[in-house]
Amino acid sequence: MPSVPSTPPPHTPRTPAGSGRLQSELEALTTEAYRSDLADIDRRTTLDIARVMNREDAAVPAAVAAQLPQIAAAIDGVAARMARGGRLVYCGAGTAGRLGVLDASECPPTFNTAPEEVIGLIAGGREAMVAAVEGAEDSRELAEADLAALGLTEHDAVVGVSASGRTPYAVGAVACARRRGALTIGLSCNPDTPLSAAAEHPIEVVVGPELIAGSTRLKAGTAQKLVLNMISTISMIRLGKTYGNLMVDVRASNEKLRARSRRIVSLATGASTEDIERALTATGGETKNAILALLGGVDADTAERLLTESGGHLRAALHAVRRP
Repeated sequence: MPSVPSTPPPHTPRTPAGSGRLQSELEALTTEAYRSDLADIDRRTTLDIARVMNREDAAVPAAVAAQLPQIAAAIDGVAARMARGGRLVYCGAGTAGRLGVLDASECPPTFNTAPEEVIGLIAGGREAMVAAVEGAEDSRELAEADLAALGLTEHDAVVGVSASGRTPYAVGAVACARRRGALTIGLSCNPDTPLSAAAEHPIEVVVGPELIAGSTRLKAGTAQKLVLNMISTISMIRLGKTYGNLMVDVRASNEKLRARSRRIVSLATGASTEDIERALTATGGETKNAILALLGGVDADTAERLLTESGGHLRAALHAVRRP
């Protein structure tokens, strides 16, 4: 029986006719690069592999930090569109698409957004959240159809997410959105990508080769999650969805969130438990309204009116109360 080498040598795999161009494109991507220093990873101890993986992950925040000016500019654009009634739409395939859907789905309970305000589109639809949908990511036309179904307009903002920066679904979504006048952002993990070229705001978080060659659910996925966290969270801060670092627009839809709502009102006002309960009851459980009622010394109807007039910004509403 032939012996198995401890470190398998890299080799050039045979490719079917007509696939050479695609292979060349993949070989040029840092996210697809082969790490010869990790060729024996399957022979190492579990603890050693964990240490290597942790060390690789630790480099991701620095890669994100290098793109902070681009991220901030994109967020300002998103917040401006949403302040005028526009929507934030994430578009991606595979892991990138799932991360967009995840971020979108967490905005209603955290920031009390309507389900249609932040939307995650994944190539292949709901089925693709749990299983691969063959060919979906390769279709620019599918992306255009998905955006058309939303009735996309120039008031909206579209974020195409793709680790490689070349996924047709993500690139097609951004190209379509830009033609319709929407704000466009391209989030990728390679430099000089087609997605970046298509977007008004390119964000290229270059994290380098993965521990497992080409497995972009690892560092690339972590980088994308960090950036999507920033886009949604900071946009919501700009839109007045927080008071300081308190999520005062939290939707208290279960007992845990109701307890959190009471705690937020307590932290913001220092009021007694009894006063907090009265304020939340009077305002129908709306955390932000209860805080304004307590800090501003106004009734629930006045709090509602002041918040409407201030566009939902609690600080502005409080300033209106306290203005001579």
